[in-house]
Amino acid sequence: MMSDTQRSAIVTGAAGGIGRAMVRGLLGAGIRVAAVDRDRAGLEALAGAAAAGDALVTVPADLTEDAAPDEIIAAARGRFGRIDILVNNAGIGQGSIRPDNWRRPIKFWEVSPAQWRPFLAVHAVAPLALARALVPGMIEAGWGRIVNVTTSLGTMLRSGFAAYGPSKAALEAMSAVMASDLTGTGVTANVLVPGGVTNTGMVPDEAGFPRDRMIQPEIMAPPLLWLVSDAAAGVTGRRFLAVHWDPALPPEEAAEKAGAPVAWTAIATLPIEPR
Repeated sequence: MMSDTQRSAIVTGAAGGIGRAMVRGLLGAGIRVAAVDRDRAGLEALAGAAAAGDALVTVPADLTEDAAPDEIIAAARGRFGRIDILVNNAGIGQGSIRPDNWRRPIKFWEVSPAQWRPFLAVHAVAPLALARALVPGMIEAGWGRIVNVTTSLGTMLRSGFAAYGPSKAALEAMSAVMASDLTGTGVTANVLVPGGVTNTGMVPDEAGFPRDRMIQPEIMAPPLLWLVSDAAAGVTGRRFLAVHWDPALPPEEAAEKAGAPVAWTAIATLPIEPR
């Protein structure tokens, strides 16, 4: 039987790439995981490879559907009870609009509202829905971790990325709000990104990048494991580039090297209010 003190996590976009690497890292650290993805075959492959037994539950779900967050949380709590960690990793690529978008970038006027909505649903609405449902229990327990996987700040502004970039920017801004609202609760909210083009299915072969020279998804595990540990209790409102995380350093030094304030707080100013 598992200990009641064992941590439990929900990881979205878990069937492949970055999500799969993070699930494996969490399981290896003794953390139970509810792995969420709409790719049922990918989840089955993950479960077979992980051989994690009761420590892993796979949850097929489509985050573009309004009912998905409630179904995910019900499945995770049904297996593990309390959920301590939320990793909002799921992503939708611009290949869903045009498969050859790397060769023929998509101009913003070519993106219809119907095409835009799934990006916002996956990258912003679902993370908010999952977090708002889990946070009250985390606050009551005095411990919780939210890790949002956004994208490089430059990608948010990149020409031809009108669907992907701004929808990820919404999650980046939400991460800053989460961290601020959660101050003093024992629950932290941080951003973790690879830091560049990563070897996942979202990057097609036609993009022309050699797979062995891309960032590999496994680099996400070391900073994630530190962020969800007790050692990072005082760390919130930060964004970390996994590519700059040096596992040879003590974690606190690695975090200092790889981290920066979340979102655009270094240049942001509050609006002038009338008195």
